[in-house]
Amino acid sequence: MESNFRVELIPHNQMESILPLVVLLNGGKIPMNVLTERLKNILAMEGYECIGVYDKDKLIGICGIWVLNKLYAGKHVEPDNVFVMPEYRSKGIGQLMMDWLFKYAKEIGCDATEVNCYVKNEKGKRFWERQGYEPVGYHLIKKFE
Repeated sequence: MESNFRVELIPHNQMESILPLVVLLNGGKIPMNVLTERLKNILAMEGYECIGVYDKDKLIGICGIWVLNKLYAGKHVEPDNVFVMPEYRSKGIGQLMMDWLFKYAKEIGCDATEVNCYVKNEKGKRFWERQGYEPVGYHLIKKFE
């Protein structure tokens, strides 16, 4: 792994820097103004942080982190909107983020981690399974019109 990659939490006052990567992650399907408003609301709720991976000063990877407490899982972290710039893929960036995340989760007293993955995202599913995640149920959504 190149030594100039660094991983750190993105300060809340710099969190909008993740939005161009989130646009790429979602294939441009969600307009920037909607993402900006959603991020503002997420940060107001607390419990959300984001890991940034940098190549020098360039943000090349992100992993949102929800710190949650649930009856069935206890205190845990949930990675969200995990994305690596295409030109940096297959260079161990995802593993670098997960190593950082798992260490951080233990430091803040988490009992577990859980993740959601789109059904059609086979590559993502394989990545999460390599990280030790096991499927235990379905994540369902109902959108209101």
